[in-house]
This record gives sequence, structure tokens and C-alpha cells, in this order.
Amino acid sequence: MVSIKLGMLHYVIDHVYGAFMHRTKITPPFFSRGWGGPNLELLERMVQRLFPLEVQGQNWPPPLVRPVWRTVWETKTATLREGVFQTPCADELTAALPPESRTARVAWLVPKNVPPQKMACVVHLAGTGDHTYDRRLRLGGPLVKQNIATMVLESPFYGQRRPFLQRGARLLCVSDLLLLGRATIEESRSLIHWLDTEEGFGKMGVCGLSMGGVHASMVGSLHPTPVATLPFLSPHSAVVAFCEGILKYGTAWEALREELAAQKITMTLDEVRERMRNVLSLTDVTRFPIPKNPDAVIFVAATDDGYIPKHSVLELQKAWPGSEVRWVTGGHVSSFLLHNDEFRRAIVDGLDRVEWKESW
Repeated sequence: MVSIKLGMLHYVIDHVYGAFMHRTKITPPFFSRGWGGPNLELLERMVQRLFPLEVQGQNWPPPLVRPVWRTVWETKTATLREGVFQTPCADELTAALPPESRTARVAWLVPKNVPPQKMACVVHLAGTGDHTYDRRLRLGGPLVKQNIATMVLESPFYGQRRPFLQRGARLLCVSDLLLLGRATIEESRSLIHWLDTEEGFGKMGVCGLSMGGVHASMVGSLHPTPVATLPFLSPHSAVVAFCEGILKYGTAWEALREELAAQKITMTLDEVRERMRNVLSLTDVTRFPIPKNPDAVIFVAATDDGYIPKHSVLELQKAWPGSEVRWVTGGHVSSFLLHNDEFRRAIVDGLDRVEWKESW
């Protein structure tokens, strides 16, 4: 009885937080400027290119990036550097990104006095609204003692890469969400490739919370070599977040309908929501290839998540046989705050299931 009451409390906290963040006028809704262009057919072709249903070239190495680094601080045991590099996306995608998002930024916390071939490094991807390095550095920082480096990528449309007209994390157009995802995937894969071929790290992994977990799943799926893949509190698709979860209350459905009406396409709000579901279904990770090492995939999900229903987590586990789901007691918000130790344990265990590079 106590556990049921606690579960309900966590669920209620998610909804109270969601109501405050997404139903008030404090911040604008997501996609207040519509779908992203006057021609919906162009948008659909763009989405198909961003997330193709038949992923080819999974074994192709990603483009190599060469970050330019500066040292932020240094102690006896670790060094924190920050780096910049040009996004490795293809020219067409780069041109579609806002100018502010075309230069990628990354922080890198590395143990000292350990050869790279004896270290692992995990790329941490941003959840919705995570504009800085701080939270992810706090998550990865204690792992320095276990010879695990942390690399934190600043997402396009976030932080210093945020477009001038965008307020906070509220993306202006649906196409921005898809561009953010594709650029994050390309940049992450290129960073892992750089860690492998240029720095010689012995193991690599990728993790992320919420939206970052979706992107981590995609990176783990598409990378040509085995990596630990660690999605935390994340759905199998953006459909879940924007069409089923609390974020549906923070979406500018009327603006989306009005843009269609301006193109002489008449839809009810329910039909607009179905249109959104169809567009975002192309982000469904269950359509992506099974990772090279599925037993190094560990999902950490919350028992009473008001944003991510249990069925969404289980769908991805079913699609990737050999992967593991771990449950923490709490909701989306409380687990985000209280279960960092469980996230770190999953990172360590996932890396333990990846062979050292020298034995490939």
C-alpha cells in the first residue's frame, strides 16, 4: 500500500511540474511557428532523409572531426577541457541548421596518468532543456575514479547553439526537433570515432536522459563498432513525448493547424495530432538496426513516469533482444534528481559488457 501511494505521489509530481511548465503562459509552447516550411511534402522528404526506414551503411565510419581544445581546469587526478568543431553533417543538413547551431561545443573530463587504451569514455547527450554541461559533468564526474572519461556534447538549438529567436528549449518548428536529432547523432558518432581512432580509447559508450536517451539509442544502433548504449528515462520515439505524454499540453496545436489551413488543408485538431504522430513516428528507434552488442544496452526506466509510459520502454527492449531494463522507483522528475547512482551503475555495467578494443 505504501509503495502504491509513493508511486502515485511521483506520478502526481510529474503532472504538477508538467502543468506548471507546459500549461502556463510562462514560456511559449513548442512549435509555435509551425511545421517548419510552407511545403509539407518537402518536410516529409526531409524527415525521410533524416531518419530513413532502411538504414544503409551502418558499417561506414562516420566523418572524423578534429576539435580545438582549451583547458578549463586541471587537478592531480583529472583535466576538464572544452572544445569546438564544425558539425560533420552533410552540406544540405548543415545549411538547414540555424547559423548558431553549426559550430558544435563539447566538454571533456579525462582521468590523468592513465593510458587511453586502459580507459573508457562515454558521450553524454542532452535531455530536453539541458542547455549546459553542468548536470552531465556531475553525473560522470565520480566515474573518473574508475578510469571512465566523460564527454558532454552541447545539443544544436541549445545553450550557445540556440537560435536567437528561440526561448529556452521551446523549439520553434517541428523540423527543428528532427534537425536537432540528426545533427546530434552525426556529431556523437564522429566524436566516438575520434576517441577511437585519434585518441585510442579502449572502450566507448553513449548515454542520455529523456530526449538524450532516444538519441543515445540511435547512436548505439548506427555506430559501426560496439559501444555501450545507456538510455535513461527515455521513450522509444518522440511520438510518446509529444503525442502521449505531458508535453502534448505544451505543443502549439492551433498554430500547426493554422499553418495547414493557410495551405488550403483543413484539419481538425485531432487530425493535426495524427499528422504529428505520423511525422514523428519516423523517429521510432524500433525501426533502427539492432546495436552491434545488444547485451551492452541497459535502459534505466522509472516505475511511475508521467512522461514516459512503461510500454514505450518495453517496446524497445523487445525490438533489441539481449538488452536489459532496470527500474528505479519514482517519476520522471524525481528519478532525474534522485537516481544518479543507478545511472552511474548502468554506465559501469554497460562498459563491462564491451570488450577492450585491443581484443576486437
